[in-house]
Amino acid sequence: MKQMMFGFMLAIQFLTRLPVPFQCPWNKQTSKWAIRCYPLVGIVLAQVMLVVIWAFESYLPISMMTLLVLTVWVWLTGGLHLDGWMDVADAVGSNAPLEKKWEIMKDPHVGSFGIIAFVFLMAWKVMMIYALLGSKEGIYAFLFILAFSRLGAVILMIFLPTAKQQGLAWEWKKSLNWVDSLYACVPVALILFFFQDFLFFIPAYLLFIVLFGMWIIHRFKGTNGDLLGTAIEGGELWGLVIAWTYISFVMG
Repeated sequence: MKQMMFGFMLAIQFLTRLPVPFQCPWNKQTSKWAIRCYPLVGIVLAQVMLVVIWAFESYLPISMMTLLVLTVWVWLTGGLHLDGWMDVADAVGSNAPLEKKWEIMKDPHVGSFGIIAFVFLMAWKVMMIYALLGSKEGIYAFLFILAFSRLGAVILMIFLPTAKQQGLAWEWKKSLNWVDSLYACVPVALILFFFQDFLFFIPAYLLFIVLFGMWIIHRFKGTNGDLLGTAIEGGELWGLVIAWTYISFVMG
């Protein structure tokens, strides 16, 4: 139980800006539990966003609520995954050989392709958030979007090879196996049990994980931290679009 708690706190420290008032030990067990807790951290982040929505929805127009939600969303994660999204966009946009792509991703400077990808990601998130804030189902969808996108990153980390035997993704992966993916599924399964109207996310995210995993192998031959961050950002946008589509045209 103690290792699980430390692992959860490590995941909070790594994935969010939420304060953790003590130092968590890094070892094989705590790092395993940290990865297992990625989807749970997504649920925690979504709950913070829901509190913000409920606190201000009676006072702000929906356009301002949209910007507030996106601002809180980016602040909670510290832009960690956005950095990966931009690095991968620069690498892909370069059309360079594979080794050069890795060098581009390591470069701390953001290029034009990264900026373009960032602008379009934020624009589409704004539109989708605006659309979802108009219904109760759309608001609750954030719980699943943030959880499933992080579960997707866990599955890709476990089942795909790392591109290089170095870096943060390699350190996380060394002690993981397929059982850890089952642990990571538990919090998502629990919220689906209580919100069964959102079961449509299961096939949607299975499709996303398969397609994105195939793309990673085709383009990069393996994962790294930037690609896993891109999986989270891309998974969030995918979930927003799927939620809007289903709620508008099926549930509506």
